[in-house]
Amino acid sequence: MRALLQFVIRETRPSRTRASWWDLSEIALVAFGFLLYFLVRGAVVDRTSEALRNARMVIDLQSSLGVWIEPGVQSLMLEAQPLMRVMNFVYFWFDFPLIIVVGLILFWRSRQHYTLLRDSLLISGGIALVVYWTFPVAPPRYMTEWGFIDTLEHFDNLSYQAQSMRPFVNPFAAVPSLHVGWAILLALALFQASERWIVRIGGISVLVLQTVAVVATGNHYLTDAFVGVVVCAVAWAAARWLQSEGYPRLRASLMGAERHLSHIEASD
Repeated sequence: MRALLQFVIRETRPSRTRASWWDLSEIALVAFGFLLYFLVRGAVVDRTSEALRNARMVIDLQSSLGVWIEPGVQSLMLEAQPLMRVMNFVYFWFDFPLIIVVGLILFWRSRQHYTLLRDSLLISGGIALVVYWTFPVAPPRYMTEWGFIDTLEHFDNLSYQAQSMRPFVNPFAAVPSLHVGWAILLALALFQASERWIVRIGGISVLVLQTVAVVATGNHYLTDAFVGVVVCAVAWAAARWLQSEGYPRLRASLMGAERHLSHIEASD
């Protein structure tokens, strides 16, 4: 038992940089965590009527605030098809695929910032799952009376309703928009990990482009983006607490247990 504690303490110290077998278990656990997130998110009962009703509530709210701009944004983008294809590319590839790439780079180059990004992503995903289940909302592409179309399917033959995607997709998970929320987490992690202006501008650019893309593609409302920002702000604060307080306390407890076992062995 003491040997196991020594191994965990050694392999999880914040200052370590070398790769080890522990890293494989870390990557496997994170991959399992995100797989579980997508599977749970996709396991949705048929709540079409409720989701459409909630979507109209969102539209009414934005209309009353004078920010119901989604139909105009998509209509404007549809007039420039090359730009619309760019928005499709941003929405699809600048989300989870980009997060994987950046996460692996941070894992290799800056373990502390990787952990901060990892924890904030997983915490925000957990919060979002609760919202998806309690408040299903149909995305704009379902509101055909406003002239919305699914631009991913229309221009790039990418359908979230495809049979191969159904186990991982909740068609009524509009609120919150983690496309926007996770883009903010990505930008925050890059700002903290690097002082190079090109890296920071890249993070901001992804955030701006993704905010436009979620609306232009008919996948989210502005309300979704706002809620996504709030959810991810809470997750970021929780991840920061884990780094400053949570993990150090856990390591202190493990080190205390290891010392206790050492004293027992010495007394024997």
